[in-house]
Amino acid sequence: MSNFIPGITIQGWALILTPLAMALITTLLSAVITMEYESSYYRVVLRHNIRKRKAKTKKYPGVIFLEIDGLSEVILKEALEKGHMPTLKRWLESKTHQIMSWETDLSSQTGASQAGILHGNNFNLPAFRWVEKVNNNKIMVSSGLSDAPLIEKRISNGKGLLSLNGASISNLFSGDAGNIIFTYSKLKNLHNFYNKTFYYFYSNPSNFARIVILYFFDVIMDFGSQLTHWLKNKNPRIHRGFAYPFIRAGANIFLREITTYILIGDILASDIDIAYSTYLGYDEIAHHSGIRDFDAFYALRGVDQQFKRLENALEYTERPYYLVVQSDHGQSNGATFKQRYKMSLEDLVRSLIPEELSIYSKLSSNEDHFGQLITNPIDDTKSYFKDKKDTAIEKSRKLMYNTLENIEKRDIVKGKVLEYIQDYKISQKSSKKTTEEAEVIVLASGNLGLVYLTSWKERLTYEQIKIIFPDLIPGLVQQEGIGFIMVHSQKWGPLVLGKEGVNYLEHDEIEGKNPLEDFGENATQHLLRTDKFDYVPDILVNSFYDPETEEVAAFEELVGSHGGLGGGQSRPFIMYPSEWNIDKEIVGAESLHKVLKKKLIEISKTKAKIN
Repeated sequence: MSNFIPGITIQGWALILTPLAMALITTLLSAVITMEYESSYYRVVLRHNIRKRKAKTKKYPGVIFLEIDGLSEVILKEALEKGHMPTLKRWLESKTHQIMSWETDLSSQTGASQAGILHGNNFNLPAFRWVEKVNNNKIMVSSGLSDAPLIEKRISNGKGLLSLNGASISNLFSGDAGNIIFTYSKLKNLHNFYNKTFYYFYSNPSNFARIVILYFFDVIMDFGSQLTHWLKNKNPRIHRGFAYPFIRAGANIFLREITTYILIGDILASDIDIAYSTYLGYDEIAHHSGIRDFDAFYALRGVDQQFKRLENALEYTERPYYLVVQSDHGQSNGATFKQRYKMSLEDLVRSLIPEELSIYSKLSSNEDHFGQLITNPIDDTKSYFKDKKDTAIEKSRKLMYNTLENIEKRDIVKGKVLEYIQDYKISQKSSKKTTEEAEVIVLASGNLGLVYLTSWKERLTYEQIKIIFPDLIPGLVQQEGIGFIMVHSQKWGPLVLGKEGVNYLEHDEIEGKNPLEDFGENATQHLLRTDKFDYVPDILVNSFYDPETEEVAAFEELVGSHGGLGGGQSRPFIMYPSEWNIDKEIVGAESLHKVLKKKLIEISKTKAKIN
């Protein structure tokens, strides 16, 4: 600047603050006078660099899948009606695209959904986190740096959705893509990351400064949101902590912007045939603010702007592209289990088993969203149960004995169960901290709870649990916040137990009131499938669902949650090109994979004809 204005020099911190200030002014001016931020960027920088590389433009269509993590069909339609997503609304009104919902599996979360969508296989993934008894009670985590590669190795056959010249960007699994970046299952393989698109990002010096400005603006937005929620006494709400706004901005701004720049680079380079990317901001914010909060819709407005940027980029390439927008699951709202009943799921389980037993619990499962809020068990659980436990247990015992009369009358293999009891040595140390040593492990994935009785390597049957832990099943079933539990009977197979009835899944028989009445017509199908998993818990627990308020009670400390059955969490969407003519009902992520793979095969035939 001193070359143009004598007497003015820039040094020290000004070398950093000046470009940031310039980026802030540019960003604000762009918003005020509706300048297209990327226009000159596309024409002058990117297009020039691609010509310099003398890239040969492909004539057959490419496909870009844009996933909005955690957005249900219901909330999408609300966002469209309220004007939060004008780009998608214009696509619908111009009839270039149409929307249909699809249904997730029982485990309505990113791990199971992306495994099914990208690899066509999510078998043996009962939740975001689960226990493998045969592997020294190892807890597998879908987003673990060591676990995610192992999970992908189990589910992949090398022919995933992105196996044919595809790119995986900001996903949990790779879909067998050859080009990967910010994908959990491949984070250890940094040498495999494709870096050419970073050149496009750094080609414009203001890009980095722009992201920094947007990042800190988002941080301020969340502090303001927390203050607003506190002043208005909005409920339900959770304590987010000082670090959370910075974590949120990482998902909602940093990864969002980087993902878009990478996709723009791929579009203009025109060499990737299929790309799948995930936008995480809405899911992260809805977890902590609520699925209909101002902050959540703010995140959707930002995502919609990214889609407009990608649409604009298509004008600068001769290659046609299909843009497909979809979600991997939705979210359901509601005060948490602990907020409602002053106890965690661990506290409830602990009150129903011998005090000497050690419990290991993990009641958060959102590491795939860069952060989690951990709430320690409260101290007044035992006093809470002191007055209510005996009454609840006695009531539930009578009900269970009546509704399961056939089971109770059966002469179960008591001899074998007694052997288990003799071999079972109750630990005198209740403070064990490792999963290998714990006798009981309690996990949570949204409003889905998993109880593993880990002193036995095999899954205990209903009959065995009733003898060894007589209070556990009745106590869980009769707790107000529990919708149903699933256990496996030696005689009857999988049983779903509710407060007023039993569903014999394999026999299609119901005694009393159907516990699955409010959980969808495919609930039986989902539970039967999960019951066949190798790593299904001894007791699977699902919170209640109120169809009138559409609320669930998450076992995690999250306002918006997903992971089990009940409400919008099981009803994501796909917004696809109208010419694709997808008219079948899609139940399960593996089914969606088949539909998408079929369309990609049809497009590949177009490629063959052109060549």
